[in-house]
Amino acid sequence: MAGRIPDWLKTKLPDLTALAPIHRSVTAAGLHAICFEARCPNKEHCFSAGSVSFLLLGKNCTRRCRFCNVSSEPPDELNPSEPRRLKEACAALGMKYVVLTSVTRDDLADGGAAHFADCVRAIKELDGAPVVETLVPDFRGARGPVETVAASGAEVFAHNIETVERLFPYIRDGADYSRSLEILHVVASGFPDVMVKSGLMVGLGETVEEVRSTLGDLRDAGCNIVTIGQYMRPSRKHHPVDRYYAPDEFEELRRHGEGLGLVAVAGPRVRSSYLAGEAYIDANLRRQRCA
Repeated sequence: MAGRIPDWLKTKLPDLTALAPIHRSVTAAGLHAICFEARCPNKEHCFSAGSVSFLLLGKNCTRRCRFCNVSSEPPDELNPSEPRRLKEACAALGMKYVVLTSVTRDDLADGGAAHFADCVRAIKELDGAPVVETLVPDFRGARGPVETVAASGAEVFAHNIETVERLFPYIRDGADYSRSLEILHVVASGFPDVMVKSGLMVGLGETVEEVRSTLGDLRDAGCNIVTIGQYMRPSRKHHPVDRYYAPDEFEELRRHGEGLGLVAVAGPRVRSSYLAGEAYIDANLRRQRCA
């Protein structure tokens, strides 16, 4: 198992004066941000770029993935005012790029897809509305909820593969590798104007060749954008870190992804929403060049 955290993963404490206004605005609106719930190390950078990742459908998940720090307590009641509150928060904060993600809600018939779509449509009512990315769970593989979100008006549809196929049964509670790839394929083949995105973590016990194979599977599923970042163990009850990848290894994986035709964002501290706006612009430019 991995030893001490290497220097390239150590970061200075965030500027609380920059984070506090965002945190106050989010909590005052009765909303949740995955940036805080998952203790993301990139909050300061994303906030300064006008990007926030909101957590929909409450903050309690119905699954217990071994890498995730989100609570697995009984799920919350749906908040029918959440779309309006999101719209107001985005306007107040002057957001340029908004990520809407959620806990997994296997207790809901559609997994929360209609609520996702309502939130997107509310934000899109704003003058100069931000680009919206939806980062969704697997909806237990149901095609209808996937299409509901894909048709909502969001520019980016994201679903994270998270890890390689061999580790799926152990790392991802209730999930299936082929199912996740099929979700991406459904959107890529049926909604050509929507960017398709996924992300994975390394350091869970996979091999580099397995990561390369996963990148190929994502490309074949129709993915446009992929993020690759280091898994960091949230607590001792979570899956241990197998090893820490060096910066040059991330660069090699980034080049491999780019060689496959993906817009790849890779690095030790990369998370699925890191540099999301920049990746979206790069993917659009690539699509225009290939048109």
